[in-house]
Amino acid sequence: MALRDRGLEIKTPDQIGLMRVAGRLVGETLELLRDAVRPGVTTLDLDTLAETHIRDHGGVPSFKGYSQPPFPATICASVNDEVVHGIPGARALVEGDVVSIDCGAIVEGWHGDAAITVPVGEVADDVRELLRVTEESLWRGMAAARLGGRVTDISHAIETYVRAQGRYGILEDYTGHGIGTEMHMAPNVPNYGRRGRGPSIVQGLALAVEPMVTLGSKHTDLLEDEWTVATVDGSFAAHFEHTFTVTERGAWVLTAVDGGEARLGALGVPFGGR
Repeated sequence: MALRDRGLEIKTPDQIGLMRVAGRLVGETLELLRDAVRPGVTTLDLDTLAETHIRDHGGVPSFKGYSQPPFPATICASVNDEVVHGIPGARALVEGDVVSIDCGAIVEGWHGDAAITVPVGEVADDVRELLRVTEESLWRGMAAARLGGRVTDISHAIETYVRAQGRYGILEDYTGHGIGTEMHMAPNVPNYGRRGRGPSIVQGLALAVEPMVTLGSKHTDLLEDEWTVATVDGSFAAHFEHTFTVTERGAWVLTAVDGGEARLGALGVPFGGR
């Protein structure tokens, strides 16, 4: 059983190893879905592919049946101005769309959670840059985490990078989160704020970091399906997420297929995986 410290779930190294199994399955599923995105594919096609892959590899979808009203699918598939929590369906993707795919899996009681935003064919230059900025901010945030640091060190690094790139909206009402034996746990991990605040980053703490950035307003509406979150101004949005932890050796991205070694190394961050 994982230990609890001030409301946070602190895992043993072996338990983090189990999370890596779930995380790698999520990462491999997202890579499969990335390759499947093309004009004419429906978001339901992507969902079916994800569920089959997860179950065939010993996992259970984290999202299906989650919360109230119960989420009805394996992935969240959010298109264009839909930021997060889009419900897969008959909508066919077309050239110029972007689709954000959020995926979670449980293996032996441990969760992994990650997201990517994928262009459909050729997209506008400002949209492609939005995707680049959002993904890079995720890596900058994780790179800022150190044992003994604070959770908002991650938040500050994300916001600082995005603000330096242009006039983007950073969602404030939706945040990253702790993760482990449950998908959503304390602490929250905002995508903005001052460094040096929030809980300490300690060995055994696992976090899902997920910047959500728009080409316009940071404000959103919840649609009638009670799940899909969309920008109020119709601007395109991007969402990237990884589950990661910090060990004595460095950062370990549990949902990256390579553990994050290449991207972290490019940022000068020691790799903490095994």
